[in-house]
Amino acid sequence: MTRSLASACELNIDGLVGPTHNYGGLSYGNVASQNNSQVASNPREAARQGLAKMRALMDMGYAQAVLAPQERPDVQALRACGFSGSDAQVIEKAARDAMPLLIASCSASSMWTANAATVSPSADTADGRVHFTAANLNCKFHRSIEHPTTSRVLAAMFTEERYFAHHAALPAVSQFGDEGAANHTRFCRNYGEPGVEFFVFGRSAFDLRLPSPQRYPARQTLEASQAVARLHGLNDNAVVFAQQNPAVVDQGVFHNDVIAVGNGQVLFHHEDAFLDSPRVIGELHDKLARLGGDLQPVCVPRQALPVEDAVRSYLFNSQLLTRADGRMLLVVPEECRGNPRVWAYLQTLLGSDGPIAEVRAFDLKQSMQNGGGPACLRLRVALQAEELAAMNPGVMLTPALYQRLLQWVDQHYRDRLSESDLADPQLLNECRTALDELTQILGLGAVYPFQLN
Repeated sequence: MTRSLASACELNIDGLVGPTHNYGGLSYGNVASQNNSQVASNPREAARQGLAKMRALMDMGYAQAVLAPQERPDVQALRACGFSGSDAQVIEKAARDAMPLLIASCSASSMWTANAATVSPSADTADGRVHFTAANLNCKFHRSIEHPTTSRVLAAMFTEERYFAHHAALPAVSQFGDEGAANHTRFCRNYGEPGVEFFVFGRSAFDLRLPSPQRYPARQTLEASQAVARLHGLNDNAVVFAQQNPAVVDQGVFHNDVIAVGNGQVLFHHEDAFLDSPRVIGELHDKLARLGGDLQPVCVPRQALPVEDAVRSYLFNSQLLTRADGRMLLVVPEECRGNPRVWAYLQTLLGSDGPIAEVRAFDLKQSMQNGGGPACLRLRVALQAEELAAMNPGVMLTPALYQRLLQWVDQHYRDRLSESDLADPQLLNECRTALDELTQILGLGAVYPFQLN
Protein backbone atom coordinates (compact mmCIF):
# COMPACT_ATOMS: atom_id res chain seq x y z
CA MET A 1 0.00 0.00 0.00
CA THR A 2 1.37 3.39 -0.99
CA ARG A 3 2.48 5.53 1.94
CA SER A 4 0.40 8.54 3.07
CA LEU A 5 -2.04 8.57 0.16
CA ALA A 6 -4.95 8.74 2.62
CA SER A 7 -3.92 12.31 3.46
CA ALA A 8 -0.97 14.20 1.94
CA CYS A 9 2.13 12.80 0.29
CA GLU A 10 5.19 13.81 -1.65
CA LEU A 11 5.04 12.61 -5.24
CA ASN A 12 8.35 11.96 -6.99
CA ILE A 13 8.17 12.57 -10.73
CA ASP A 14 11.14 11.03 -12.54
CA GLY A 15 12.11 11.90 -16.07
CA LEU A 16 12.14 9.11 -18.63
CA VAL A 17 15.49 9.21 -20.39
CA GLY A 18 14.91 10.08 -24.04
CA PRO A 19 15.91 8.09 -27.15
CA THR A 20 18.69 10.58 -28.04
CA HIS A 21 20.56 10.35 -24.72
CA ASN A 22 24.14 11.25 -25.61
CA TYR A 23 27.32 12.73 -24.15
CA GLY A 24 27.65 16.03 -25.94
CA GLY A 25 29.70 17.76 -23.24
CA LEU A 26 27.26 20.67 -23.39
CA SER A 27 27.19 21.78 -19.77
CA TYR A 28 30.11 24.05 -18.90
CA GLY A 29 30.49 24.05 -15.14
CA ASN A 30 29.26 20.46 -14.87
CA VAL A 31 32.46 18.46 -14.37
CA ALA A 32 31.05 15.04 -15.31
CA SER A 33 29.41 16.39 -18.46
CA GLN A 34 32.66 17.94 -19.62
CA ASN A 35 34.83 14.93 -18.71
CA ASN A 36 32.68 12.47 -20.67
CA SER A 37 32.19 14.55 -23.79
CA GLN A 38 31.92 12.51 -27.02
CA VAL A 39 31.81 9.14 -25.24
CA ALA A 40 29.34 6.76 -26.89
CA SER A 41 26.11 6.44 -24.90
CA ASN A 42 23.55 3.66 -24.42
CA PRO A 43 20.05 5.22 -24.42
CA ARG A 44 18.33 1.89 -23.76
CA GLU A 45 20.46 1.16 -20.71
CA ALA A 46 20.02 4.74 -19.45
CA ALA A 47 16.23 4.51 -19.65
CA ARG A 48 16.23 1.11 -17.94
CA GLN A 49 18.45 2.39 -15.11
CA GLY A 50 16.08 5.28 -14.48
CA LEU A 51 13.04 3.01 -14.56
CA ALA A 52 14.69 0.59 -12.14
CA LYS A 53 15.09 3.35 -9.57
CA MET A 54 11.46 4.41 -10.06
CA ARG A 55 10.28 0.83 -9.62
CA ALA A 56 12.36 0.35 -6.47
CA LEU A 57 10.90 3.45 -4.80
CA MET A 58 7.39 2.46 -5.86
CA ASP A 59 7.94 -0.97 -4.30
CA MET A 60 9.04 0.77 -1.08
CA GLY A 61 5.67 2.53 -0.97
CA TYR A 62 6.58 5.96 -2.33
CA ALA A 63 4.24 7.71 -4.75
CA GLN A 64 6.01 7.72 -8.11
CA ALA A 65 5.12 9.24 -11.48
CA VAL A 66 6.78 9.56 -14.88
CA LEU A 67 7.63 12.67 -16.92
CA ALA A 68 7.79 12.09 -20.67
CA PRO A 69 10.99 13.03 -22.56
CA GLN A 70 11.12 15.65 -25.30
CA GLU A 71 11.15 15.47 -29.08
CA ARG A 72 14.73 15.42 -30.31
CA PRO A 73 16.41 16.55 -32.41
CA ASP A 74 14.52 19.82 -31.96
CA VAL A 75 13.95 20.70 -35.61
CA GLN A 76 12.02 23.84 -34.68
CA ALA A 77 15.07 25.17 -32.82
CA LEU A 78 17.28 24.42 -35.82
CA ARG A 79 14.84 26.20 -38.14
CA ALA A 80 14.89 29.19 -35.81
CA CYS A 81 18.67 29.24 -36.29
CA GLY A 82 18.33 29.56 -40.08
CA PHE A 83 18.22 26.01 -41.42
CA SER A 84 15.47 25.26 -43.93
CA GLY A 85 14.02 22.53 -46.11
CA SER A 86 12.45 19.25 -45.09
CA ASP A 87 13.17 17.94 -41.60
CA ALA A 88 15.79 15.59 -43.03
CA GLN A 89 17.40 18.45 -44.95
CA VAL A 90 17.47 20.62 -41.83
CA ILE A 91 19.33 17.88 -39.95
CA GLU A 92 21.70 17.27 -42.88
CA LYS A 93 22.57 20.98 -43.18
CA ALA A 94 23.06 21.38 -39.44
CA ALA A 95 25.36 18.35 -39.36
CA ARG A 96 27.41 19.78 -42.21
CA ASP A 97 27.58 23.42 -41.16
CA ALA A 98 27.00 23.53 -37.38
CA MET A 99 27.50 20.13 -35.75
CA PRO A 100 27.67 21.59 -32.19
CA LEU A 101 24.23 23.10 -32.76
CA LEU A 102 22.85 19.76 -33.92
CA ILE A 103 24.31 18.05 -30.85
CA ALA A 104 22.64 20.64 -28.64
CA SER A 105 19.31 20.13 -30.40
CA CYS A 106 19.57 16.39 -29.69
CA SER A 107 20.19 16.72 -25.95
CA ALA A 108 18.10 14.45 -23.72
CA SER A 109 18.72 16.70 -20.70
CA SER A 110 14.99 16.99 -19.92
CA MET A 111 15.51 13.67 -18.12
CA TRP A 112 16.71 15.78 -15.17
CA THR A 113 13.28 16.86 -14.01
CA ALA A 114 14.66 18.71 -11.00
CA ASN A 115 15.20 21.45 -13.60
CA ALA A 116 11.76 21.17 -15.15
CA ALA A 117 10.00 23.59 -12.82
CA THR A 118 9.66 25.02 -9.34
CA VAL A 119 6.61 23.71 -7.48
CA SER A 120 4.85 25.17 -4.44
CA PRO A 121 2.17 23.06 -2.71
CA SER A 122 -1.30 24.37 -1.95
CA ALA A 123 -0.57 24.64 1.78
CA ASP A 124 1.93 27.43 1.01
CA THR A 125 0.19 29.46 -1.70
CA ALA A 126 -2.20 32.39 -1.36
CA ASP A 127 -4.94 30.85 -3.52
CA GLY A 128 -4.65 27.34 -2.09
CA ARG A 129 -3.59 25.73 -5.37
CA VAL A 130 -0.44 23.87 -6.36
CA HIS A 131 1.70 26.25 -8.46
CA PHE A 132 4.15 25.26 -11.20
CA THR A 133 6.60 27.62 -12.92
CA ALA A 134 8.53 26.02 -15.77
CA ALA A 135 12.24 26.86 -15.59
CA ASN A 136 13.63 28.94 -18.45
CA LEU A 137 17.08 27.26 -18.16
CA ASN A 138 18.49 30.11 -20.22
CA CYS A 139 22.11 29.57 -19.14
CA LYS A 140 22.54 26.82 -21.76
CA PHE A 141 21.02 26.75 -25.25
CA HIS A 142 20.31 23.02 -25.18
CA ARG A 143 18.22 23.44 -22.03
CA SER A 144 16.61 26.77 -22.91
CA ILE A 145 14.56 25.03 -25.63
CA GLU A 146 12.87 22.68 -23.15
CA HIS A 147 10.34 24.82 -21.31
CA PRO A 148 7.55 25.07 -23.95
CA THR A 149 7.18 21.28 -24.09
CA THR A 150 7.76 20.97 -20.34
CA SER A 151 4.84 23.33 -19.73
CA ARG A 152 2.54 21.35 -22.01
CA VAL A 153 3.49 18.02 -20.43
CA LEU A 154 3.00 19.31 -16.86
CA ALA A 155 -0.36 20.81 -17.86
CA ALA A 156 -1.38 17.42 -19.29
CA MET A 157 -0.43 15.77 -16.00
CA PHE A 158 -2.02 18.34 -13.69
CA THR A 159 -5.10 19.48 -15.57
CA GLU A 160 -7.70 20.58 -13.01
CA GLU A 161 -7.58 24.39 -12.73
CA ARG A 162 -9.25 24.43 -9.34
CA TYR A 163 -6.28 22.50 -7.94
CA PHE A 164 -3.34 23.45 -10.18
CA ALA A 165 -1.91 26.73 -11.52
CA HIS A 166 0.67 26.79 -14.31
CA HIS A 167 2.96 29.75 -15.00
CA ALA A 168 5.04 30.33 -18.10
CA ALA A 169 8.81 30.43 -17.78
CA LEU A 170 10.37 33.70 -16.61
CA PRO A 171 11.78 36.14 -19.20
CA ALA A 172 14.63 34.45 -21.06
CA VAL A 173 17.34 36.91 -20.10
CA SER A 174 20.36 36.43 -17.88
CA GLN A 175 18.91 38.57 -15.07
CA PHE A 176 16.17 35.96 -14.60
CA GLY A 177 18.16 32.76 -15.02
CA ASP A 178 16.02 30.03 -13.45
CA GLU A 179 17.05 26.39 -13.03
CA GLY A 180 13.92 25.15 -11.24
CA ALA A 181 13.72 22.84 -8.25
CA ALA A 182 17.45 22.03 -8.37
CA ASN A 183 17.81 25.26 -6.40
CA HIS A 184 14.64 24.96 -4.32
CA THR A 185 13.49 22.78 -1.45
CA ARG A 186 10.85 22.91 1.23
CA PHE A 187 10.80 22.19 4.95
CA CYS A 188 7.67 21.19 6.85
CA ARG A 189 6.38 18.99 9.68
CA ASN A 190 4.01 17.15 7.35
CA TYR A 191 3.56 17.43 3.58
CA GLY A 192 -0.01 18.71 3.92
CA GLU A 193 0.89 21.51 6.33
CA PRO A 194 2.34 24.95 5.54
CA GLY A 195 6.10 24.89 5.17
CA VAL A 196 9.14 27.08 4.60
CA GLU A 197 10.29 27.33 0.98
CA PHE A 198 14.05 27.57 0.53
CA PHE A 199 15.39 29.28 -2.61
CA VAL A 200 19.14 29.13 -3.29
CA PHE A 201 20.73 31.40 -5.88
CA GLY A 202 24.21 31.75 -7.34
CA ARG A 203 24.32 35.48 -7.96
CA SER A 204 22.27 38.66 -7.99
CA ALA A 205 21.67 40.36 -11.32
CA PHE A 206 21.01 43.80 -9.84
CA ASP A 207 22.73 43.90 -6.43
CA LEU A 208 26.39 44.06 -7.39
CA ARG A 209 27.45 44.07 -3.76
CA LEU A 210 26.94 40.32 -3.67
CA PRO A 211 29.87 38.18 -4.85
CA SER A 212 29.79 35.94 -7.91
CA PRO A 213 31.78 32.88 -9.00
CA GLN A 214 34.87 33.63 -11.06
CA ARG A 215 35.37 30.39 -13.02
CA TYR A 216 31.97 28.86 -13.73
CA PRO A 217 28.63 30.61 -14.32
CA ALA A 218 26.08 31.01 -11.54
CA ARG A 219 22.93 29.72 -13.22
CA GLN A 220 20.27 30.89 -10.76
CA THR A 221 19.71 34.55 -9.91
CA LEU A 222 18.19 35.98 -6.77
CA GLU A 223 15.78 37.94 -8.95
CA ALA A 224 14.48 34.77 -10.61
CA SER A 225 13.89 33.11 -7.24
CA GLN A 226 12.06 36.18 -5.96
CA ALA A 227 9.89 36.30 -9.08
CA VAL A 228 8.86 32.66 -8.67
CA ALA A 229 7.98 33.25 -5.02
CA ARG A 230 5.76 36.17 -6.07
CA LEU A 231 4.10 34.19 -8.87
CA HIS A 232 3.27 31.41 -6.43
CA GLY A 233 1.78 33.79 -3.86
CA LEU A 234 4.14 32.74 -1.05
CA ASN A 235 4.17 34.39 2.37
CA ASP A 236 7.37 36.36 3.03
CA ASN A 237 7.45 34.93 6.54
CA ALA A 238 7.75 31.41 5.12
CA VAL A 239 10.41 31.98 2.46
CA VAL A 240 14.21 31.99 2.81
CA PHE A 241 16.61 33.16 0.09
CA ALA A 242 20.24 32.05 0.42
CA GLN A 243 23.29 32.45 -1.78
CA GLN A 244 25.50 29.58 -2.83
CA ASN A 245 29.11 29.86 -1.76
CA PRO A 246 30.77 31.19 -4.97
CA ALA A 247 33.89 29.15 -4.18
CA VAL A 248 31.99 25.86 -4.45
CA VAL A 249 30.28 26.92 -7.69
CA ASP A 250 33.80 27.30 -9.08
CA GLN A 251 34.52 23.73 -7.96
CA GLY A 252 31.65 22.32 -10.02
CA VAL A 253 28.62 22.86 -7.75
CA PHE A 254 26.47 24.24 -10.56
CA HIS A 255 23.19 23.72 -8.65
CA ASN A 256 22.42 23.70 -4.94
CA ASP A 257 21.32 20.05 -5.20
CA VAL A 258 24.98 19.11 -5.80
CA ILE A 259 25.90 20.32 -2.29
CA ALA A 260 22.67 20.08 -0.22
CA VAL A 261 19.34 18.24 -0.03
CA GLY A 262 16.38 18.71 2.27
CA ASN A 263 13.16 16.92 3.17
CA GLY A 264 10.66 17.26 5.98
CA GLN A 265 12.56 18.99 8.76
CA VAL A 266 16.01 17.72 7.72
CA LEU A 267 18.67 19.67 5.80
CA PHE A 268 21.65 17.53 4.74
CA HIS A 269 24.37 19.89 3.52
CA HIS A 270 28.08 20.46 3.19
CA GLU A 271 29.75 22.94 5.51
CA ASP A 272 30.72 25.12 2.52
CA ALA A 273 27.36 25.03 0.71
CA PHE A 274 26.15 28.55 1.51
CA LEU A 275 27.75 31.97 1.59
CA ASP A 276 26.69 32.61 5.21
CA SER A 277 25.71 29.25 6.66
CA PRO A 278 25.01 30.37 10.27
CA ARG A 279 22.58 33.06 9.08
CA VAL A 280 20.92 30.70 6.60
CA ILE A 281 20.47 27.89 9.12
CA GLY A 282 19.25 30.36 11.74
CA GLU A 283 16.63 31.89 9.46
CA LEU A 284 15.38 28.47 8.34
CA HIS A 285 15.18 27.34 11.97
CA ASP A 286 13.28 30.44 13.14
CA LYS A 287 10.76 30.46 10.29
CA LEU A 288 10.08 26.73 10.57
CA ALA A 289 9.70 27.08 14.36
CA ARG A 290 6.92 29.65 13.81
CA LEU A 291 5.04 26.90 11.97
CA GLY A 292 5.58 24.46 14.82
CA GLY A 293 8.55 22.72 13.23
CA ASP A 294 12.10 22.00 14.34
CA LEU A 295 14.85 22.16 11.71
CA GLN A 296 17.37 19.32 11.94
CA PRO A 297 20.52 20.32 10.04
CA VAL A 298 23.01 17.56 9.24
CA CYS A 299 26.23 19.35 8.30
CA VAL A 300 29.10 17.48 6.64
CA PRO A 301 32.40 19.10 7.69
CA ARG A 302 34.92 19.92 4.97
CA GLN A 303 37.54 18.11 7.05
CA ALA A 304 35.55 14.90 6.79
CA LEU A 305 34.66 15.34 3.13
CA PRO A 306 36.21 17.87 0.72
CA VAL A 307 33.94 19.51 -1.85
CA GLU A 308 35.86 17.67 -4.58
CA ASP A 309 34.65 14.31 -3.22
CA ALA A 310 31.09 15.59 -2.94
CA VAL A 311 31.15 16.64 -6.61
CA ARG A 312 32.78 13.42 -7.84
CA SER A 313 30.44 11.12 -5.92
CA TYR A 314 27.28 13.27 -6.06
CA LEU A 315 26.65 12.47 -2.41
CA PHE A 316 24.28 15.40 -2.00
CA ASN A 317 22.56 14.88 -5.34
CA SER A 318 20.59 12.21 -3.55
CA GLN A 319 16.97 11.68 -2.65
CA LEU A 320 16.09 12.18 0.99
CA LEU A 321 12.85 10.33 1.66
CA THR A 322 10.71 9.93 4.77
CA ARG A 323 10.27 6.33 5.93
CA ALA A 324 7.18 4.98 7.65
CA ASP A 325 8.89 5.39 11.04
CA GLY A 326 9.56 9.09 10.39
CA ARG A 327 13.31 8.72 9.90
CA MET A 328 15.05 9.29 6.57
CA LEU A 329 16.23 7.12 3.70
CA LEU A 330 19.07 8.55 1.59
CA VAL A 331 19.08 7.30 -2.02
CA VAL A 332 22.58 7.78 -3.42
CA PRO A 333 24.31 6.93 -6.71
CA GLU A 334 26.56 3.88 -6.79
CA GLU A 335 29.52 6.26 -7.19
CA CYS A 336 29.23 7.01 -3.45
CA ARG A 337 30.10 3.40 -2.66
CA GLY A 338 33.08 3.68 -4.99
CA ASN A 339 34.53 6.65 -3.13
CA PRO A 340 36.21 5.43 0.10
CA ARG A 341 35.94 8.73 1.94
CA VAL A 342 32.28 9.20 1.03
CA TRP A 343 31.32 5.63 1.93
CA ALA A 344 33.22 5.81 5.21
CA TYR A 345 31.42 9.05 6.06
CA LEU A 346 28.04 7.47 5.30
CA GLN A 347 28.76 4.55 7.64
CA THR A 348 29.66 7.06 10.37
CA LEU A 349 26.48 8.98 9.62
CA LEU A 350 24.32 5.86 9.97
CA GLY A 351 25.95 5.08 13.31
CA SER A 352 25.28 8.56 14.71
CA ASP A 353 21.61 7.95 15.58
CA GLY A 354 20.65 11.06 13.62
CA PRO A 355 17.62 11.57 11.37
CA ILE A 356 19.16 9.69 8.41
CA ALA A 357 18.77 6.01 9.21
CA GLU A 358 19.30 4.21 5.91
CA VAL A 359 21.31 4.50 2.69
CA ARG A 360 20.55 2.76 -0.60
CA ALA A 361 22.80 2.98 -3.66
CA PHE A 362 21.55 2.78 -7.25
CA ASP A 363 23.41 2.24 -10.52
CA LEU A 364 22.68 5.37 -12.59
CA LYS A 365 25.96 5.42 -14.51
CA GLN A 366 24.47 6.57 -17.83
CA SER A 367 22.97 9.64 -16.15
CA MET A 368 25.91 10.20 -13.81
CA GLN A 369 28.37 10.37 -16.71
CA ASN A 370 26.39 13.36 -17.93
CA GLY A 371 26.33 14.95 -14.47
CA GLY A 372 22.94 13.91 -13.09
CA GLY A 373 22.30 11.81 -9.97
CA PRO A 374 19.13 10.62 -8.21
CA ALA A 375 18.05 14.14 -7.20
CA CYS A 376 18.48 15.48 -10.74
CA LEU A 377 16.18 12.79 -12.09
CA ARG A 378 13.16 13.71 -9.97
CA LEU A 379 10.77 16.59 -9.37
CA ARG A 380 8.99 16.63 -6.00
CA VAL A 381 5.34 17.67 -5.67
CA ALA A 382 3.61 17.69 -2.27
CA LEU A 383 -0.05 16.90 -2.79
CA GLN A 384 -3.21 16.64 -0.72
CA ALA A 385 -5.23 13.46 -1.28
CA GLU A 386 -7.82 15.21 -3.46
CA GLU A 387 -5.07 16.80 -5.58
CA LEU A 388 -3.43 13.44 -6.15
CA ALA A 389 -6.81 12.02 -7.16
CA ALA A 390 -7.25 14.90 -9.64
CA MET A 391 -4.00 14.12 -11.48
CA ASN A 392 -3.81 12.36 -14.81
CA PRO A 393 -3.70 8.74 -13.56
CA GLY A 394 -1.88 7.53 -16.67
CA VAL A 395 1.47 8.94 -15.48
CA MET A 396 1.41 7.19 -12.08
CA LEU A 397 3.86 4.32 -11.99
CA THR A 398 2.34 0.90 -11.36
CA PRO A 399 3.81 -2.58 -11.89
CA ALA A 400 1.84 -2.81 -15.14
CA LEU A 401 3.05 0.58 -16.41
CA TYR A 402 6.62 -0.28 -15.44
CA GLN A 403 6.52 -3.44 -17.58
CA ARG A 404 4.85 -1.58 -20.43
CA LEU A 405 7.54 1.11 -20.37
CA LEU A 406 10.32 -1.47 -20.37
CA GLN A 407 8.79 -3.02 -23.49
CA TRP A 408 8.44 0.42 -25.05
CA VAL A 409 12.10 1.25 -24.36
CA ASP A 410 13.35 -2.08 -25.72
CA GLN A 411 11.28 -1.61 -28.86
CA HIS A 412 12.26 1.96 -29.69
CA TYR A 413 15.66 2.77 -28.14
CA ARG A 414 19.11 2.15 -29.58
CA ASP A 415 21.76 0.53 -27.42
CA ARG A 416 24.55 2.72 -28.75
CA LEU A 417 24.60 6.34 -29.85
CA SER A 418 27.65 8.30 -30.98
CA GLU A 419 28.03 11.83 -32.29
CA SER A 420 27.85 10.72 -35.92
CA ASP A 421 24.54 8.93 -35.27
CA LEU A 422 22.89 12.25 -34.40
CA ALA A 423 23.16 13.26 -38.08
CA ASP A 424 20.96 10.32 -39.10
CA PRO A 425 17.49 11.67 -40.04
CA GLN A 426 16.06 8.27 -39.17
CA LEU A 427 16.79 9.03 -35.51
CA LEU A 428 14.16 11.79 -35.60
CA ASN A 429 11.62 9.38 -37.09
CA GLU A 430 12.43 6.81 -34.41
CA CYS A 431 12.01 9.41 -31.70
CA ARG A 432 8.67 10.65 -33.04
CA THR A 433 7.31 7.14 -33.43
CA ALA A 434 8.30 6.33 -29.85
CA LEU A 435 6.87 9.54 -28.38
CA ASP A 436 3.61 9.24 -30.29
CA GLU A 437 3.11 5.83 -28.72
CA LEU A 438 4.21 7.10 -25.31
CA THR A 439 1.60 9.86 -25.23
CA GLN A 440 -1.03 7.16 -25.72
CA ILE A 441 0.47 4.97 -23.00
CA LEU A 442 0.53 7.86 -20.50
CA GLY A 443 -2.73 9.46 -21.68
CA LEU A 444 -1.12 12.85 -22.34
CA GLY A 445 -2.81 13.83 -25.57
CA ALA A 446 -0.95 15.99 -28.11
CA VAL A 447 2.01 17.67 -26.38
CA TYR A 448 4.86 17.48 -28.92
CA PRO A 449 5.48 19.90 -31.80
CA PHE A 450 5.14 17.15 -34.42
CA GLN A 451 1.71 16.25 -32.96
CA LEU A 452 0.53 19.85 -32.74
CA ASN A 453 1.66 20.79 -36.25
